[in-house]
Amino acid sequence: MRWPFGRRGVPPAVAPGTPAPEGTGVPAASNDDHVGHALRAPSKLHAFNRYEIKYLMPVTALPALRGELDRRLDRDSHGSDGGYGVWSTYYDTRDLRFYWEKIEGLKFRRKLRIRHYGDRFGVGDDTTVFVEIKQRVNRVTQKRRVALPYARALDLCDRRDMVEHEPGQGPFLQEVLGLVNRLDLRPVAMTGYQREAFVGRGAEAGLRVTIDQRLRGRDRDFHLGADTENRLIIPARLAVVEFKANERVPYWLTDLAAELNLSVARISKYCQSVEAYGRAPRSIFHVPDTDTAADHDLASARSSTKD
Repeated sequence: MRWPFGRRGVPPAVAPGTPAPEGTGVPAASNDDHVGHALRAPSKLHAFNRYEIKYLMPVTALPALRGELDRRLDRDSHGSDGGYGVWSTYYDTRDLRFYWEKIEGLKFRRKLRIRHYGDRFGVGDDTTVFVEIKQRVNRVTQKRRVALPYARALDLCDRRDMVEHEPGQGPFLQEVLGLVNRLDLRPVAMTGYQREAFVGRGAEAGLRVTIDQRLRGRDRDFHLGADTENRLIIPARLAVVEFKANERVPYWLTDLAAELNLSVARISKYCQSVEAYGRAPRSIFHVPDTDTAADHDLASARSSTKD
């Protein structure tokens, strides 16, 4: 489905207790979640491909979903007791090229972001963050990223200076720097949310299910640790649920989605934040950030499985 109005113009180790990034799907040696995280931890260049299916659901339905996931999957060790924070600063062009590529559903599209897992209020120059290029090629999501101290990540993406790095990271960092310079990228939006995660075991070691709640965003004060105001970009009574797999999502999981009456939603947290702050007209995929359209939130966010 097209936009109806047309297009406009290895680094320092992660500190103990810091949630690991999304998995590569490398089979774990045991059901010990810490083993899985060790295999998923960032190398000098961390890269993987996977399929992702995204749903929007009322938080009142989450207990039923959690109960079924607990029967089949392991809890991410960082996903208990309310989960962990995920904060991202997104970069885009002056005319929001990456935003429009998503809205128009281009088969190849990408975005650049700096991401932090954990408590954002403790973020400082030496905090480990991830500089990431996420791109979509047809139906496959590809991610490449490296971990850097936050000060170096800002040097690279904001000040456009090549930074000291470990062997093997250079080509990716040069690509990031070239992208920032060629497209004149700058911070555009920030998103943050609380995440619970479930991981597969055994033959399903590459499977991951995430539940994101309290989705917020802002359009200024882009330092990850800034003590500043954020706005809900999706009503607090709704959660974003994602199924992520290396090859295919198992039938039991898609059957569970059908039992819970979930429909695939073409929703982007980045686009939600851009639209919530009026940086672009709200698309047909926007989920209202207030409860004024309570009866229409889910219907307006649903689409075909095209995306």
